Amino acid sequence: MSDCGHSTTELYSEEAAGNLTEQLHIVIVGTGSAAFAAAIKAVEKGARVSIIEGGDVIGGTCVNIGCVPSKIMIRAAAIAHSQYQHNFSGLVLSQPVIDRKAMVQQQQKMVAELRYAKYESILQSSPDINLLRGMARFKDASTLLLTRVDASGNSIEQEIKADRFLLAVGARAAIPEIEGLADTPYWTSTEALIAENIPEHLVVLGGSVFALELAQAFRRLGAEVTVMARSTLLSKEDADLGRGLKSALEHEALTIELDTVPESVHFDGLNFMLKTKNAEVSCDQLLVATGRKSNADTLSLENAGVATADNGTIIIDDHMRTNVDNIYAAGDCSDQPQYVYVAAAAGTRAARNMTGDDVALDLSAMPAVVFTDPQVATVGLTEQQAKAQGLTVTSRMLDLENVPRALANMDTRGFIKLIAEKDSGRIVGCQVLAGESGEVIQSAALAISNKMTIDDLANQLFPYLTMVEGLKLTAQTFSKDVKQLSCCAG
Repeated sequence: MSDCGHSTTELYSEEAAGNLTEQLHIVIVGTGSAAFAAAIKAVEKGARVSIIEGGDVIGGTCVNIGCVPSKIMIRAAAIAHSQYQHNFSGLVLSQPVIDRKAMVQQQQKMVAELRYAKYESILQSSPDINLLRGMARFKDASTLLLTRVDASGNSIEQEIKADRFLLAVGARAAIPEIEGLADTPYWTSTEALIAENIPEHLVVLGGSVFALELAQAFRRLGAEVTVMARSTLLSKEDADLGRGLKSALEHEALTIELDTVPESVHFDGLNFMLKTKNAEVSCDQLLVATGRKSNADTLSLENAGVATADNGTIIIDDHMRTNVDNIYAAGDCSDQPQYVYVAAAAGTRAARNMTGDDVALDLSAMPAVVFTDPQVATVGLTEQQAKAQGLTVTSRMLDLENVPRALANMDTRGFIKLIAEKDSGRIVGCQVLAGESGEVIQSAALAISNKMTIDDLANQLFPYLTMVEGLKLTAQTFSKDVKQLSCCAG
């Protein structure tokens, strides 16, 4: 109900859509990457699509408040950092002059341009995709209730029926239950990315992707930064990655507090005071980056009988099917890994399956990248995960001081690690800590996907003085000492 107390109910029908054909009707809730990938594919397959957005802008997390703005900020911070800290002789170091407001304006201009190119323009050129505005929730397994406010301030509720539903509503910042936190003006990543000021002292709660990416970026832009992690850095990954990244961040004068969660937070109008088990920490800005929570709780899933996990994510199979035959889900609201390329791939496959195909999404060789410096990139299994699955594996880790490209870059922070089955030599996992990990990991993903062995990889040709050559060198360490090889030995 609106403040005016007026409410009407409408029934969304073929006539209301201006379409009297017998097309399959698919309703997609959400307008992010999973939703649009699904909409495009469903239309290609002959369906008519209604796509629902509950907020002010379309496009979801990645283009608006995630991947795109964060990578722009991270790159800008890296350029600033290189002005006052690098390892090359003959290049004079200088303190950069930073106009954070101008940075944000350029960043948001690019966000708007990409949102138009990849989302808004698609709606303009696709008459079979109909955008509806409002908040959606299930009445039953075949009916959505869409609530919106009209120009007069009246609350209007529509019933929307469809042949298939795809739930792609994304996720939001998960805020921990810490005494006093809710009453403070903390940032999430959304506010941090568009903040036009650089804090004097920023405390970051969290030890995973967004926490570490933004912590380093703000440090490079001039803030004092303290990271408080519940356990270790990147606790779900190989422990060597977290240890190596911690060392690199501390070298840039970030303070890293492991096994630390504030007991309480207080804001006095100017500063935050965080009380931990060991100390009290004061800062002028607090960033909460402790993970993300599925938006599935907005959908009244219980009315449709859709099952969710304990953390609120929608449970789906590898075909993106929920436990209800006509309801599918994809992206960050589901129990899939929260990466935009996974969401897009899931959306495409969901649309194919909703229109008669039978395709699965294989995540066994899914690459992932953390865009810190050095970057962290992974694919496949860690050694611990492989053993937990009953595999007998062996591994080798090559420090970057043995990779010619790293030596030429004057930056040997990090390593490359390969995990392989002991008997067959089949590669099952790779972890990389390096400045260009994100450009290396896809080659490892292809090797795993194609069931290559260590010998297969070691015998491949790699261009000299590339970081990806480190994969070949690491493979060679399974049978020889690479320190005894010539610079580009085959």
